[in-house]
Amino acid sequence: MHTLPEKPDAVEETLDPQDWDELRALSHRIVDEAIDYVSGVRERPVWRNMPAAVRETLVAPLPKTGKPLAEIYASVVENVLGYPMGNIHPRFWAWYMGAGNFTGALGEFLAAVQGSNVGGGNHAAALMDQQVVNWCKEMLGFPASASGSLVSGGSVANILGLTVARNAKAGVDLRERGVAALKQPLCFYGSDQIHSCHRKGVEVLGLGNEALRRISTDSELRIDVAALRRAIEDDRASGRLPVCIIANAGTVNTGAIDDLQALADLAAEQHLWLHVDGCIGALLKLAPENRWRVAGIEKADSIALDPHKWLHAPFEAGCVLVRDAATHRGTFAVTPEYLESSTRGLASAPWLFDYGLQTSRGFRALKIWMALMEHGVEKFGRLIDQNIAQGHYLSDLIEAEPLLELVAPTNINIVCFRFRPKGVETDELKAINIEIMLQLQDEGTAMISDTTVHGEHCLRVAVNNHRTRREDLKLFVEEVVRLGCAIARA
Repeated sequence: MHTLPEKPDAVEETLDPQDWDELRALSHRIVDEAIDYVSGVRERPVWRNMPAAVRETLVAPLPKTGKPLAEIYASVVENVLGYPMGNIHPRFWAWYMGAGNFTGALGEFLAAVQGSNVGGGNHAAALMDQQVVNWCKEMLGFPASASGSLVSGGSVANILGLTVARNAKAGVDLRERGVAALKQPLCFYGSDQIHSCHRKGVEVLGLGNEALRRISTDSELRIDVAALRRAIEDDRASGRLPVCIIANAGTVNTGAIDDLQALADLAAEQHLWLHVDGCIGALLKLAPENRWRVAGIEKADSIALDPHKWLHAPFEAGCVLVRDAATHRGTFAVTPEYLESSTRGLASAPWLFDYGLQTSRGFRALKIWMALMEHGVEKFGRLIDQNIAQGHYLSDLIEAEPLLELVAPTNINIVCFRFRPKGVETDELKAINIEIMLQLQDEGTAMISDTTVHGEHCLRVAVNNHRTRREDLKLFVEEVVRLGCAIARA
């Protein structure tokens, strides 16, 4: 029998505090100040540029020894909380982001406290993850037999959907043999308005950008179904293999929604996979006054959606749904010897990582679950209707102002417009509008973005913020006109 040598002087360390009561007091203070931070967001600028002193703290070298937590928190308050991106502010309308919610933030905290890895297994976090996915299926009219996975956001959700489509329709075992075994080049189809993540997707899948066919759009910026049909037929005739139609349930540029019913019919006729990029508008399915806009989405083979947009989950939270669960799992599942399932114990439940790329998966479900439990799905539907009504209200204000003009039709809640005084050349017009956008940001009044729609540069407002009021939009229009006039005269 061997005896272990004793080391009486050895000190075993931990990351737990020496004084839990001190931590409790500081934690209560942090929560109190967090409530003040969110409840007072309207009184602060949307965005502030960081001064040099703040930037210096955020490039400091790696700490060798520790500091008191209270001192660290003070630094976070001064150097981080004071300089946010701004998307929880009621006048943040740049790009397309949710505004978060405090209950979701508490859920994020509790998820971190519990610390579960939701790669799967027999524990509550994994079961809740599946429950939230099931709720997403129910929201969109997908069958209970479908599968899904919570992921970081829409880009990953879309890429997973395209991966399943590729493997399902390629005609060869791509997992075993790789894309070199393809007998024909594969083709994916989307409108000229699709999100850039789809290009990344076909590139990551080894197919190259040429595999993604951009189809022209109509006056409403929806995919031209007749042109799509011709492209599919031409590719078949040239020896290529059409695989997947990517439908937009809300484009990023303008919120345009493709004719999902027509695309579902075409996909069925042509034996193609129908993937719906619903990161902007899939959840219109919840909105009583606007759900008609996404009729047919339930016929998709796969859907990408973003709970961190119109469900306002704190970043990050995306979801992919796949109608055929076996095909979904068959695209990703691998069973190493150290992760075999058992008939009882922790490994006696499904491994959720079999439905995506991550073995380590954060507990994203809790923040979504808590907010849905608190407010109910019907309230989120009403908030979506509210944002769409606000978007059209902004469009009305723009059309009533002689110095402003719409550049694209307002479909849902994305408004594309520009300041356009008489007698100003196109190049100068673009410079004026960019300066309007930058001055709005510098003054902290509102955060908007700019884009180009069918060759026309414009300003872009995405009203998907549950804190926005009509008075904010009225103020915004007044400020755009004021700034535009001052810049044009300068």
